[in-house]
Amino acid sequence: MSPMPSLKKTSGPLDGPAAPDGAHGVKPPTVAPTRRDEVAAAGSELIGGRYGRHSLPGSGPAGGQFTPVRVIALVAIGMFALGMVQKLPCYNWAWFRGTTSQYTHACYSDIPHLFAGRGFAEGLIPYFDRLPGDIPFLEYPVLTGLFMEVASWLTPGGELQGQEQAYWLVNAGLLMVCAAVLAVCVARTHRHRPWDGLLVALAPSVALTATINWDLLAVSLTAASILMWSRSRPLAAGILLGLAVAAKFYPLLLLWPLLLLCVRAGRLRAFGAALLGAVGSWLVVNLPVMLLAPDGWKQFYLFSRDRNVDFGSIWLLVSQRGGTAIPPDRANLYALLLLVLAAGGLAWLAFAAPRRPRLAQLAFLMVAAFVLTNKVYSPQYVLWLVPLAALARPRWRDFLIWQSCEVLYFLGIWMYLAFTGSGSKQGLPLDGYHFAVVLHLLGTLYLCFMVVRDVLAPEKDPVRRDGSDDPSGGVLDGTPDVFVAGRAAHSARHAAPTPETGAQEMLVTWGTPGAQGSRG
Repeated sequence: MSPMPSLKKTSGPLDGPAAPDGAHGVKPPTVAPTRRDEVAAAGSELIGGRYGRHSLPGSGPAGGQFTPVRVIALVAIGMFALGMVQKLPCYNWAWFRGTTSQYTHACYSDIPHLFAGRGFAEGLIPYFDRLPGDIPFLEYPVLTGLFMEVASWLTPGGELQGQEQAYWLVNAGLLMVCAAVLAVCVARTHRHRPWDGLLVALAPSVALTATINWDLLAVSLTAASILMWSRSRPLAAGILLGLAVAAKFYPLLLLWPLLLLCVRAGRLRAFGAALLGAVGSWLVVNLPVMLLAPDGWKQFYLFSRDRNVDFGSIWLLVSQRGGTAIPPDRANLYALLLLVLAAGGLAWLAFAAPRRPRLAQLAFLMVAAFVLTNKVYSPQYVLWLVPLAALARPRWRDFLIWQSCEVLYFLGIWMYLAFTGSGSKQGLPLDGYHFAVVLHLLGTLYLCFMVVRDVLAPEKDPVRRDGSDDPSGGVLDGTPDVFVAGRAAHSARHAAPTPETGAQEMLVTWGTPGAQGSRG
């Protein structure tokens, strides 16, 4: 199969009268979202209006101090702090007095409850010391267990309630660092598009769910991995991805879209380096516990396999509407089959799209498929998708539509738990909770549809409107294809004859610098 034409590497967007990347030594300008995004422009009225044509970035007495990345990091920390404030009713009393108050105030967190429930209050060593109750060992991956243990070392002694409050505060402080790292990594991944990181920093779901559990650790490591890949450092990207998998399972899914894109671009050596780094770092973290405490190490995998169909999943919706419970083994099989089908569809999309999809697009679709088909959807799982969504579809309208659905689901699950746990039946009944689950599913599917549309019609992709290829692609960026299928193997619809020979030459006219195109 003949190679596809080469695409130029990502260059700076032309939002102003500046030369292309590298021309005359002029640095390409930063994309100003208030010029390209109607929602961002409308929101900017709160702080003085959109970015002006004749404005000078970095001007003023403190202009050089407030770079986009620094602003985004500060906003992320501020939003995280607001999320901590939202948990105050629970911190002060609701975690410790009654079961439904923490639901009616929508401030539940696993962190203080697991301090005593998983033996940290008694000084037990995760994976090595057996726990009383139904779960004999800590049911979290090893790196997350280490994170929890370090936080317990930093927790001062005293009576139990005070220790649980302090343990949550310590974890919140460490997770705040993860949130800042996450926002900075997203802001730096797409060169000349740092303001896309503001989607992550301002995401309401991040503020609401950041301290429910320890997912931010894996999410920040995954974002750092994507950043390293975008800088053409596949080994470092793999090492960070392996650490992310050691903290949570879902980052493993990113290897599939990465493999597909490397096959299409003929960059298997880079994929091999990333895979080697991932396997190596995962083994460094897991092997000591695997060898010294095998029963404790495998508890996470046994718990995941044997866990019943749980809140937020489509399988719980089917079970409750149909009146027949789906056993865990059957739910596992159904979820696996659907995920395999989604992976197959992703392969077709990767090879048959008219232009090689961007890494962030396929990564988002792969993780979203897992979220939609998994047998449980805890509220904090939205964190997995937020950075990928910001990179895959950096449009405020679509992002906020999806976030609205997730915030309503966040409120819905707590009100439903308040209803089921309260004798007075105050809260959200079953039908209302089902509506919240459907809303979450539809919101995620909507964003998936928009990303797929961008892949099939690249001129609608906001990132490619300036002629860029794949700013997060690293070694893939601007690389000619060596393996394609379907429509991608034939001449593009916009092919035009060259003036000299009359032969058909593929000339990409959409998404070139200065072209207006569709705003998506």
